[in-house]
Amino acid sequence: MNIIEQAARRLEELRRSGVEIPAPTSAGKGTGAQSGAAPVRPHGIVPVRDAAASRLAASTATDPATPAIEIDPRHLASLGYITPDNPRTQIANEFRVIKRPILSNVQNRSAAPVERANLIMVTSSLPGEGKTFVAINLAISIAMELDTTVLLVDADVSRPSVLQRLNLPPSPGLLDILIDSSRSVGDVLLRTNLEKLSILPAGAPRGHATELLASVQMARLVDELASRYSDRIIVFDAPPLLPSTESRVLATHMGQVVVVVESERTPHHTVVNALTTLEACPVVLPLLNKTSRPDVGSYYGHYGPEA
Repeated sequence: MNIIEQAARRLEELRRSGVEIPAPTSAGKGTGAQSGAAPVRPHGIVPVRDAAASRLAASTATDPATPAIEIDPRHLASLGYITPDNPRTQIANEFRVIKRPILSNVQNRSAAPVERANLIMVTSSLPGEGKTFVAINLAISIAMELDTTVLLVDADVSRPSVLQRLNLPPSPGLLDILIDSSRSVGDVLLRTNLEKLSILPAGAPRGHATELLASVQMARLVDELASRYSDRIIVFDAPPLLPSTESRVLATHMGQVVVVVESERTPHHTVVNALTTLEACPVVLPLLNKTSRPDVGSYYGHYGPEA
């Protein structure tokens, strides 16, 4: 059996197994093909996944045909955020330092392996310390890496602000899929014009939003995100640790937790109490925010708005 016959037989086996085989592209019709160009490889010679796995992946994938929502870089810059078109600002350089140990854990380059290192929760002891500012900048900075994609989840369901900060309209999201089992993550995921960044909004306000975040459904969703998005980094903007308990529950599912501390405002004992709630987490990274001290160094030298 020659190579062509083997390929034809393989295509037929793929069709019988339920894999949809795209039609071959006609050379010379708007494709730029010319005489003497390298031959196009046959479509469909790909690893076969079973139907269940295909549905699983599809339920959490954004449709490439869906228009990307526009995040205005000028608006980001006006609020002090990182912008991909200006990667050499002070804030961009500082987050390069901040993200490096986080990415080392994700890429198994740390001293000890970190389970679920791609699940990163950003929180604080109290409201107003700058956690949302850090979560958005961290997500954008990681998305600027050459080989990573990022999902930013607004998990501060009592006071959601990610869409507002990015000057985007309200949209269904996390709470909606926790309430309605017929909805999947893919139904509410927002693809952005920042190529490697997607957003899962908090969703419509609910009276028992905090209970939903600490629910079994949320635990299952986090499990699914961890497994379905094994090649994607997921950043959760979570509620503060001390005013409520949902972030403490959520933290038990995370591989890494970033605790934002406002410089010269948050009392030492408050930070200690917050860190105590995270003793079971494998990696906890405190991050000092809003400092104006030049001797602190670039790792802690950035400024951030409240919340």
